[in-house]
Amino acid sequence: MAGPAFRAAAVRVRVPATSANLGPGFDALGLALGLYDDVVVRVADAGLHIDIAGEGNETLPRDESHLLVRSMRTAFDLLGGQPRGLEIVCANRIPHGRGLGSSSAAICAGIVAARAVTIGGEARLDDAALLALATEIEGHPDNVAACLLGGFTLSWMEAGAARAIRMEPSDSIVPVVFVPGKPVLTETARGLLPRSVPHVDAAANAGRAALLVEALTRRPELLLPATEDRLHQEYRAPAMPESAALVERLRADGVPAVISGAGPTVMALADADSADKVSHLAGEGWAANRLDLDVQGASVLPLATSGVD
Repeated sequence: MAGPAFRAAAVRVRVPATSANLGPGFDALGLALGLYDDVVVRVADAGLHIDIAGEGNETLPRDESHLLVRSMRTAFDLLGGQPRGLEIVCANRIPHGRGLGSSSAAICAGIVAARAVTIGGEARLDDAALLALATEIEGHPDNVAACLLGGFTLSWMEAGAARAIRMEPSDSIVPVVFVPGKPVLTETARGLLPRSVPHVDAAANAGRAALLVEALTRRPELLLPATEDRLHQEYRAPAMPESAALVERLRADGVPAVISGAGPTVMALADADSADKVSHLAGEGWAANRLDLDVQGASVLPLATSGVD
């Protein structure tokens, strides 16, 4: 394969936050949320320059170790070669370490941007290859599938390859996320999971996950029973007791609530009539955000469209 040519103009990529698991759909179900990171990338003559605004501006590296840059480099290798230099501007809004897919957003932004600045990039790296690459970098496909495709996604591994289907979530669903002040590392939360679970719990989750597909797409009135989980949330509770208590309290009040991803963010699936009321139920110590559903997924947008507002 001949080495690639690169666009002279900058490209802008927008990627959504995501919530994985959604209760019973452990490592399989994902939902794209209307909270976004924006990245502007331009191929330069030499070097690497990174500007970061918003989340992580004081903590994220500004060198080759940045996850977005590492993802871009991996994608450029598959696209045929590296550019001479890169200028990158990040406007981050997705909270880090809170279970809202910030790492998946960085990965997806990086690989989509790499493809976008490469002339003929879509022919060299199609959408299926994007999902495979993002999954390879992230380690599992649930968040990256929702980030790339938008909407409500079901993902799985088949013969070592990541697969995903996108479904249209009911437009009556209004996600409300409750973000605590302190993060929980995904590795910490995943390390609390047992190697095996009782058969009765696995069977219950299989039924609830199937019901959740129906509830999220066509019958939102079933969301409370459909979001019941027995596989991961109880085991992770010691790492996030306040989050576990909030989920229990919301569900006792009839609100479909789950731990978002590996936590500690709590997500409630409300409707237009109840979302404002639900957003006030957590009390102090939580940043409550009423969000839209994202239906676009990772997108290359015109530079003239403001995304750094």
